Amino acid sequence: MKSFGYAVESKTSALGPFHFDRREPGPKDVVVAIDYCGICHSDIHQARDEWGGSIYPMVPGHEIVGHVTAVGKDVTKFKVGDLAGVGVTVETCMACENCKAGEEQYCTKGMVGTYNAKDYAGNVTYGGYSDNVVAPEHYVHTISPKLDLAAVAPLLCAGITTYSPLRHWKVGAGKKVGVVGLGGLGHMGLKFAHSFGAHVVQFTTSENKIEDAKKLGADEVVISKDADAMAKHAGSFDFILDCVSAPHDINAYLGMLRLDGALCLVGLPEQPVATSPFALVTNRRSLSGSMIGGMRETQEMLDYCAEKNIVSDIELIGYDRLEEAYARVVKSDVKYRFVLDGKTLKK
Repeated sequence: MKSFGYAVESKTSALGPFHFDRREPGPKDVVVAIDYCGICHSDIHQARDEWGGSIYPMVPGHEIVGHVTAVGKDVTKFKVGDLAGVGVTVETCMACENCKAGEEQYCTKGMVGTYNAKDYAGNVTYGGYSDNVVAPEHYVHTISPKLDLAAVAPLLCAGITTYSPLRHWKVGAGKKVGVVGLGGLGHMGLKFAHSFGAHVVQFTTSENKIEDAKKLGADEVVISKDADAMAKHAGSFDFILDCVSAPHDINAYLGMLRLDGALCLVGLPEQPVATSPFALVTNRRSLSGSMIGGMRETQEMLDYCAEKNIVSDIELIGYDRLEEAYARVVKSDVKYRFVLDGKTLKK
């Protein structure tokens, strides 16, 4: 299937126009014409091979919203013209205990990513900085027309990445919850935690984000560089969601947890996290991580967002601004997610 997008040819090259072939759709596949695709910080990490193992040429992008242009004969959930979304995952084994439990992101055979991966047949996957995508129906999500479609796109990664751990640790009324970092992930974590009824404290290094955090739902905002302000919250949190992808002192936040409190990492710093054993054994604290969500939970999140009118705060840009967007994401200079407008993709 003929496709066109933007790709990097090596870890040092800029994104440029790229013609390529996708696999031919099968009987259970859905073809989606891409209207919008979010830019995730992980796109940059992988494009620049900062995590290792990158496959070139690479078409990044796994926050995809568009409309269905073709369906296989065995597809039951979609018809041509329907709105649809594709997130981080396009194939799993569907046979292991994790897949059967609806936790496909933890497939024991290995989750196949929407880009920078090889599917089980050995084909390289290409992402959403392009005009179309093909995926099995199981990995394609229904999208409500009630929401701003461009602002829905980041829900397919930033949204589910924060929604899933907040649900898993049963965040809600009566819980004191911290969100570390107010970026693409953090602003969604803040919105969800507030919507679930928790008392939410936003941690940020930037004083200029205080008012934004309050508008997004924070009950309190703490400047993490202020030792006195941090000390006031010691040992008081039920749960902290750490959304920061840059190096930072995680022990400072572990010290915020009450008895049996948990800190969950969803940000992905390039360097290993240094943890003091004493920060964990005190108050029987837990340090954990979470990766996106399963297909069922992702659809649940999208439906919840449609019901509660929750979307990402975005800057909609054209493909001519890709390099500028990458530079600004690295500098945390975006409120709070860039989304590419498919109408600007020129062949």
